[in-house]
Amino acid sequence: MAIIEITSLQHPGVELFSTLTEAQLRHRLEPAKGVFIAESPKVIDVALRAGYEPVAMLCEARHITGDAAQLIARSGDIPVYTGSRELLASLTGYTLTRGVLCAMRRPLPPSVEQVCQGAQRLVVIDGVVDTTNIGAIFRSAAALGIDGALLTPSSCDPLNRRAVRVSMGSVFLMPWTWIQAPLSSLRDLGFKTVAMALTHRSVSIDYPPLLAEPRLAIIMGSEGYGLPQQTIDETDYVVRIPMSHEVDSLNVAAASAVAFWQLRKVY
Repeated sequence: MAIIEITSLQHPGVELFSTLTEAQLRHRLEPAKGVFIAESPKVIDVALRAGYEPVAMLCEARHITGDAAQLIARSGDIPVYTGSRELLASLTGYTLTRGVLCAMRRPLPPSVEQVCQGAQRLVVIDGVVDTTNIGAIFRSAAALGIDGALLTPSSCDPLNRRAVRVSMGSVFLMPWTWIQAPLSSLRDLGFKTVAMALTHRSVSIDYPPLLAEPRLAIIMGSEGYGLPQQTIDETDYVVRIPMSHEVDSLNVAAASAVAFWQLRKVY
């Protein structure tokens, strides 16, 4: 471990936290050397406990012997850049949550088959692009017994800094990967597919045959347009959440939490 005090925004090594965009962090050095940024001591702790590899840390000076002390001790021989709160805010473009950022190695994603192996309940995230929604979906999924997540390429990266923070590190607690094949291909892996959508053939989320299914893949659509019609047409079930007061739908993050609870595993 090397504590490095910085006084300039151009200090060598801090570009991980400043000049590189989320897309560059993800794609520039992939697959072997891609990184992501975890923010706040609690989230970094969850990532370390889950086995994620730290690369470098950025920490307000007052947290070196405070909130970040144990994290630094557990992170091995990595550079820890430190400076004043104001300097680090200028460097990153935002005030650090709880004063700590950690650049971590991006692992190679598992295969779809690996995520599905042994799972009873999956969430499939199709075209959800808001980082807050992605983080909230992962937090609800981990808390409410979802075994894994699959994301279409049009969805936001779960290792986006804000998505990771909103998830409170839940993105590290269950397997997830990208799915390129048609979602109907999940039937070949033993899943019944469930589209959360309002259509003429939608059944209530408490429909008894649905609750009795041993393996479900619950598909959540984009914030603005929901699920594509082709996806809806190809699913085994189309499901709605009963509403009151003439409200027709919920935000995708809220709807996912309701769906995960109601469609939880059969024990």
